[in-house]
Amino acid sequence: MSLTAETGPPRPESAAAPLPPERGSEFTPLLRDIKERGLLGRRTGWYARTILVNALCLAAVVTGMALLGGSWWVLALAPVLSVLCARTAFIGHDAGHAQISDSRAAGRRIGLVHGNLLLGMSYAWWNDKHNRHHANPNHIDKDPDVAADVLVFTGEQAAGRTGFRGWLARHQAWLFFPLTLLEGLALKASGVRHLRRMRGRERLVEGALLGAHAVLYLTLLLTTMPLAQALLFAALHQALFGLHLGMAFAPNHKGMEMPDPEGEKWGHLRRQVLTSRNIRGGALTDWFLGGLNYQIEHHLFPSMPRPHLRLAQSRVKAHCRDLGIPYAETGLIDSYRQALRHMHEVGEPLRASTR
Repeated sequence: MSLTAETGPPRPESAAAPLPPERGSEFTPLLRDIKERGLLGRRTGWYARTILVNALCLAAVVTGMALLGGSWWVLALAPVLSVLCARTAFIGHDAGHAQISDSRAAGRRIGLVHGNLLLGMSYAWWNDKHNRHHANPNHIDKDPDVAADVLVFTGEQAAGRTGFRGWLARHQAWLFFPLTLLEGLALKASGVRHLRRMRGRERLVEGALLGAHAVLYLTLLLTTMPLAQALLFAALHQALFGLHLGMAFAPNHKGMEMPDPEGEKWGHLRRQVLTSRNIRGGALTDWFLGGLNYQIEHHLFPSMPRPHLRLAQSRVKAHCRDLGIPYAETGLIDSYRQALRHMHEVGEPLRASTR
């Protein structure tokens, strides 16, 4: 999971950059239509209510931890906290895309509070990584989300892997969701490592807020429950938080088109649509996935406020249909099946070599 604007050259802090110029004419009519319908306008009131409700729910959980800290029933609040932390991450993501405010400074402040202070995740690190992803989704040389690491996404990345890393590649489809239990901690660690590359005031602010998060989180746990309960609560909370983020991010691009670095250069419309997958569903799906189920619309219009993505979908679908561009949309379970099938196929040559 793997907070994350996107098209065009990456910017260090915010995705408030304007949409990039289209090389052809495919995107221009759609952009004009969306603008005329007012779907790129801000929804400040909607976000203010969302942030307020999320803050009140977090405060209620903290109160519950204080009241139940002497009982093992307090562990029942860990899954609730993990869900609320995912909501917090989605707010930080939207702030990074300039969906909440036109002001870059205001967006950064919202992102720092929701990312660094509340989650212990570096807002600057996430924005840098996420902007590069949005600029070139699924591009093996430019998208950090498909860089070879614990997981691999192409046969070329898998080739030659031996030992433990080879075992991971062979079985990565089965291991994917168990590995997401560590995603929350991995995101925190990546943000801390990123601090070394920062300079001046940005490094000071980011580091101070990350430190404040650590102190507040540990203080909350150790003052509301015994050490054994605190350790178990933290493990459960962080694991489920990572799982939730993994479930939100996994359907979006895995198993979709991967541009050939030496092949045809796609324009903005095709680059974003062909590499992205939407998830069908209603209000519950929108809530659970933080609006990322409209991945195609989000990639085409990264600064579009979350509640407008559903409204834009029919226009984007119709435009793609008129141009003969495939528009991928499926159910949530099938999206996981497609993503895992792709990872399973990538590991097949390694499995064959061990038979």
